[in-house]
Amino acid sequence: MESERFFTVAPDVKLYYRLSHETERRRPLLVLLHGMASNLTRWSEFLENTSLKESFDILRVDLRGHGKSFTRARIGMPIWCDDLAKLLDSLGYEKAIFVGHSLGANIALWFATRYADRLDGICMIDPVFTKALRGSALWIRRCSPIIRAAAEIVRLLNLFGWRRREIPQRDLRKLDEEVRVRLLGTGKSKEFVQRYTSPLADLEYFPTAHYLQESIEITRPIPSAPEPPVPMLALISQAVTFTDTGVTRQALARYPRCELKILTAYHWPLTEKPTEVRQEIEKWCAQFVTRTTSRLID
Repeated sequence: MESERFFTVAPDVKLYYRLSHETERRRPLLVLLHGMASNLTRWSEFLENTSLKESFDILRVDLRGHGKSFTRARIGMPIWCDDLAKLLDSLGYEKAIFVGHSLGANIALWFATRYADRLDGICMIDPVFTKALRGSALWIRRCSPIIRAAAEIVRLLNLFGWRRREIPQRDLRKLDEEVRVRLLGTGKSKEFVQRYTSPLADLEYFPTAHYLQESIEITRPIPSAPEPPVPMLALISQAVTFTDTGVTRQALARYPRCELKILTAYHWPLTEKPTEVRQEIEKWCAQFVTRTTSRLID
């Protein structure tokens, strides 16, 4: 069964999460992290179809500032990592396996440097490495001081009441189904990329100040590899929209226990190749079932 709850991580911040678990026993935990300007519904289709529910407790969370974890407080890598550590503590999980897409993959790597002893493994779907940036993402990195200043100006305006009174929720499960039929299913790949890279489309469902801050966060350099090394799986899109695949492969080489799989996709494999992604994650996660279950029993 999947329960939904809120957890207070700060006086003005509540994290919304959904936990799929068995009430009779504690099982290994799989944490699913969404990408930029996204929310936990990005993982709805995955959860509905995965066989991992039979062996794992599965946690989906709206990261601070996203979805139902709405706040106008600051966001950023250290903040998201600390929020997740507090949430794991509140749920009584000592360790977890993180599976993250894009921003979520970067957060998993940041978490590994801050809380290395709390991770059993990391699955990354199109992580964003600074050296691999290209196109608009590279310009965002180069203009980060200007974007940071713009974010502060918007935050100040928010304090004086210049802000949207209501920001609607977005069902990404529904959106993914629609674009597969209307765009991907009819060969309109260019229109698909334009739709999923459109700042205007994201800003309809996301605070402006947070969007600017998040643009900087996703292009920040990722800290050094965690010690000791943990098992990793990297699912990399062959035609990545924001980064160079070859440079990304070089960056992944610094992780000694990283398994690499190349997917025929742009940057949203959970949307473009949901079955292939799910099967790769399930196959990789099989190694943890016996190991982590025996630790929980001990």
